[in-house]
Amino acid sequence: MPLPLPLLSAVLFALCGPGPRTTCVVDGDTFWLQGEKVRLADINAPETHSAGCSAEQARGEAATRRLIALLNQGAFELVTEGRKRDRYGRQLRVASRRGKSLGAQLVAEGLAEPWRGRRSDWCALLAQGTAPR
Repeated sequence: MPLPLPLLSAVLFALCGPGPRTTCVVDGDTFWLQGEKVRLADINAPETHSAGCSAEQARGEAATRRLIALLNQGAFELVTEGRKRDRYGRQLRVASRRGKSLGAQLVAEGLAEPWRGRRSDWCALLAQGTAPR
């Protein structure tokens, strides 16, 4: 099912719970919108469901809360840049509002890193003090 562009601001996001998912946030870079799973293509956020350490878990939870807040601030667009889907079947999109990426906002706030083609070891980055701030 194609995702609407732009998205109406009437959609309200919350943290995903167990059971069927329609419109909710999974973690700092993944959410469901009208039954479609979307991965923010321009960032990598720390994991929450399979975090490698408590520091990654905490940063991932902060990124998740912030993504919920950003998505709920009003209408935004979902733009395809490159591949349409990842190997897990998630739609790959850049979410933007007034031409500014919501993912880039998470990066600027130290809650994510730019996507570099692979996931980083957040535990090592946080332990070394080289994680985004």
